Amino acid sequence: MNLLEFEKPIAELESKLADMKQLSDDSDENVTKAIQALDNKITELKKETFENLTGWQRVQLSRHPDRPYTQDYIYEITTDFIELHGDRNVGDDKAMIGGLGTIEGQTFMIIGQQKGRNTKQRQMRNFGMANPEGYRKALRLMKMAEKFNKPIVTFIDTPGAFPGLEAEERGQGEAIARNLKEMFMLKVPVICIIIGEGASGGALGIAIGDRVLMLENTWYSVISPESCSSILWRSWDYKEQAAEVLKLTAKDMLQNKLIDGIVKEPLGGAHTDIKAMATEIKRIIIENYKELSKLSAQERVNQRIDKFCAMGVVKE
Repeated sequence: MNLLEFEKPIAELESKLADMKQLSDDSDENVTKAIQALDNKITELKKETFENLTGWQRVQLSRHPDRPYTQDYIYEITTDFIELHGDRNVGDDKAMIGGLGTIEGQTFMIIGQQKGRNTKQRQMRNFGMANPEGYRKALRLMKMAEKFNKPIVTFIDTPGAFPGLEAEERGQGEAIARNLKEMFMLKVPVICIIIGEGASGGALGIAIGDRVLMLENTWYSVISPESCSSILWRSWDYKEQAAEVLKLTAKDMLQNKLIDGIVKEPLGGAHTDIKAMATEIKRIIIENYKELSKLSAQERVNQRIDKFCAMGVVKE
């Protein structure tokens, strides 16, 4: 089991509870009461812990090794997903996946960054860091969705766009910038959900939407806490302080009107109950799609532009 530091006290109590249940005699009323009391104590401790997480602890949760990735959600919420490959120019970027899938009778174009579970998968997926061809593939699929009038859902989970020399040579900055421009003008509903890490332009490259939502234990920022700490203090030792100052949590982002809503996670994080998390994401997608489909294409485009243009505006 992969445990974060703040999860260990909860895990210890859960281990004691499991031992008590194994050794208990159902006929012993005192033991039954003790088990119930411990169970209640664990629930209260979980609530207290996860409702008061620091920014850095939420960053840690967003990177939890057991946390669901884009493919996990796709296979949970769709009935017939068909993956589409390639940017028709350079190749097929495995860090960016996309394709058509049906959710409650409605076909969606679903696009997202994909990380790997083990060393081999992480190398193949490039740790969820897309190259320019990944962003160009995403844009190709968005344009296809627009052509056939299919709504778009994007799942954001990346530590950033790939910063390698070859990526820069193939036009990483241009690919992301073009995505930003083109996504503003898409005539179909666009729903963007941050399911893990939302770092810098790598996240923003598929995050211009009518609705931008964040799962409860995710982060969204121009820079990671570690990189911020390394730039400002020349050391990673201040990453926890950087996480607080950056205001990168879902609550901070909603308060600053940079996202449209927060998707609640199961108690303990998305990894503790993937099916429940997927069910909630499915509900949110359908709910927002129904709202957006009532608007005309031009109304959606205008509202999308107005929303992003209002960000960062200060009136004195």
